[in-house]
Amino acid sequence: MKPLRSAMLALAGVAALAVPAAALEPLSSEKYINDRLIAARIADRIRRECPSIDGRLVYAYQQARALQRYALDKGYTKAQVEAFLDSKSDKQRIYAVAEDYMARNGVVKGNAESFCQLGRQEIANRTVTGSLLVAK
Repeated sequence: MKPLRSAMLALAGVAALAVPAAALEPLSSEKYINDRLIAARIADRIRRECPSIDGRLVYAYQQARALQRYALDKGYTKAQVEAFLDSKSDKQRIYAVAEDYMARNGVVKGNAESFCQLGRQEIANRTVTGSLLVAK
């Protein structure tokens, strides 16, 4: 999601805390961050494919900013965040996990209703993905 990347980069100039970067796991292994990026990808696909569901874009932007703050507060640097967001392999991995999740939950490419059904389920279950969506 573009808003997620933009928000993370917008706040990346904030100085990281005193936690040494070498003590941190790679961002690609940081579960909280990766889970939320995967959820954002799923929400983005649903909002694009389902005509009866929209994205809560302002809320998504706020969550992206919060996610960036989380990374910086943990001690990741601006350069580490940018490298992670620019990484083609990390993007492909996140997209693949999102696609797998959608397929396991009944989404069929080209079938808008399958995206809608998953979106309604995510909203009803109050998941991170569902929090980024709203029924029209």
